[in-house]
Amino acid sequence: MEKYQVLDQLNPGALGVNLVVEDSKTKEKLVIKQVECIDEHQANEALEELMPLLKLQHAHISVYRELFIIWVNEWLLSVLGQVMDALEYLHHLDIIHRNLKPSNIALVGPGHCRLQDLSSHTLMSDRAKWNIRAEEDPFHKSWMAPEALNFSFSQKSDIWSLGCIILDMVCCSFMDATDAMQLRKAIRKLPDRLSGVLRTAEQRNVPAASTFSALLPSMLQVQPGQRMAIQDVIQATFENSGFRSPNITLTMQRPQDVPMFVASMLLENSTASVVEVMKNLAGQPEVQLSALEKLLQMSDTQRGLPWPMELVELVIPIMKQHERLLDIQLRACALLQSVLGQALARDPAVEMPGDSSLALALLRAVRAHPGAEPLLGPVYSLLTMICGDESASKELQAAGVFEHVLEHLDSFSHNRDICVNCLTLLWTLLVDAVIINKAPLAEASTLVARVLAAYPRDVEMAEASCAVLWLLSVHGCVEEEQSVQVVALLLRSVRLCPERVLLVINACRGLASLAAVSELAAFQMVLPGEAGSGLALIAGTYQVHRDDPEVAENICMLLAQLAAYKEIAWEMMSGGMEPLVLEMKGRFASSLVSGAAPASVGPARGHVGLSLSCNHPKGRVITPFQKAWGPLASEA
Repeated sequence: MEKYQVLDQLNPGALGVNLVVEDSKTKEKLVIKQVECIDEHQANEALEELMPLLKLQHAHISVYRELFIIWVNEWLLSVLGQVMDALEYLHHLDIIHRNLKPSNIALVGPGHCRLQDLSSHTLMSDRAKWNIRAEEDPFHKSWMAPEALNFSFSQKSDIWSLGCIILDMVCCSFMDATDAMQLRKAIRKLPDRLSGVLRTAEQRNVPAASTFSALLPSMLQVQPGQRMAIQDVIQATFENSGFRSPNITLTMQRPQDVPMFVASMLLENSTASVVEVMKNLAGQPEVQLSALEKLLQMSDTQRGLPWPMELVELVIPIMKQHERLLDIQLRACALLQSVLGQALARDPAVEMPGDSSLALALLRAVRAHPGAEPLLGPVYSLLTMICGDESASKELQAAGVFEHVLEHLDSFSHNRDICVNCLTLLWTLLVDAVIINKAPLAEASTLVARVLAAYPRDVEMAEASCAVLWLLSVHGCVEEEQSVQVVALLLRSVRLCPERVLLVINACRGLASLAAVSELAAFQMVLPGEAGSGLALIAGTYQVHRDDPEVAENICMLLAQLAAYKEIAWEMMSGGMEPLVLEMKGRFASSLVSGAAPASVGPARGHVGLSLSCNHPKGRVITPFQKAWGPLASEA
């Protein structure tokens, strides 16, 4: 066709299209009849049948000058690439299609398709509806994996269905619809039937027959665990064959790409050279992965640190462009952790990224890989470092950060480190936050309490949980019915490790905040229980930390809130708390406690009260993250 220029297209006929063309050399005008064939076998047979036309010589019959076959990128393979790309995206999000078949691949434009009719396990296992659909559509079940017929679905069920679609493409030129349906049903119990059909496809020169002959036996394994994953299917189809699909872009090398051996040589040079490679070859994921690994292997001296802002500006676009490649996300987060962490270690007051672009990129990364536990820790540590900025905090809240973190706290409660990271990030988000919408935090205290209950002897977990529960109570996110459970967990945390200063401080703050708004919570703190009275615990804790003014300050705040209730004030007096109050006044009057006095009956309101107050109820809270680089003072 290269020597002909198409001038016009006549009305299509039943067998093809007539094109008016001009010979590029002679300028002679001709007509070419373009007929599409279903496969190479059919094309060769038609060509052989038409060869005698070239010998025709008659005044009233058009002269046939030449016959030829041209191959173009097949439309079906383009659509197949789109289907695979869509299925890979779903599986990355741990979503199963469950009902993949040709009728659920909708054509929405020339060469453009979309998957539709995604279903749920509940709907697919409704036997009554299932039987009705099966009667209406006898072909329906033929696309489904053997285990799916018993309502057991997984990503590998989708792989079977995709294999059936490919099988239909391979054999459609020599099998009718009914025979193809019977084949799909038969291979569930007689897998040997597949090999015979694939041999026929190769004998008939069906396009990509050899590729699919190697691929389909691994996709159509009766046992789900033996089937390929979608990433392997894509690689086998589009990397290990002559096909190229514009839809599979993540792992395919484009013509303008620099060969990897050239990029590797460039990456062996200085940090500046590595940065230039990353900027100029942004679209090559294998190059970006190698560059990130190279930077991770460098020492601080080789990197020329600190240069955190330049690094952030370099890495964010890479994370966005290759969002669905887990290895790149992991290396990028590890590099950011290393560089920003070292910058903080050198200067705790160093300026962190001020806008929300990095925070939002990190949030998108974990959403793109919801089941990747190794990614959550680095992402949450980074967010803890950078999300102290008020504008970034607001944008993260609008992007659903609270819902996201709490979902992971719930989903990964079995992973202790992820839970600690979630709690640390929650503390950072809440400590200076202006809460835009409290609704996402409605169940936060319940989830935190559940995690704390799951790790009853974990001191670090207790410390982080106490800090978050305190801030939730300050923001009014602990409901009255939740307060009793929260009080019990805070008291239990203090009993777990009464010598842990930060744990005691945060627990006392949480208890004081709850006592200030809930009489029920206040009484829960002083009622006798199996582990003893809360008042006795408070008195004992003070004795442990009697030389620490900050602990005494927070115990003073708690006692002041409890003494506001008449019955509790009487309980405190009868329980011998007055000597403790007097001691606190005597030892810390100048800096912490003022106006302490013995209990008395107030003549005006007729109730018993302890006169306690504190000059400054604020203090430091050190999170697990901050400990890694030393005590960073934070005003709460």
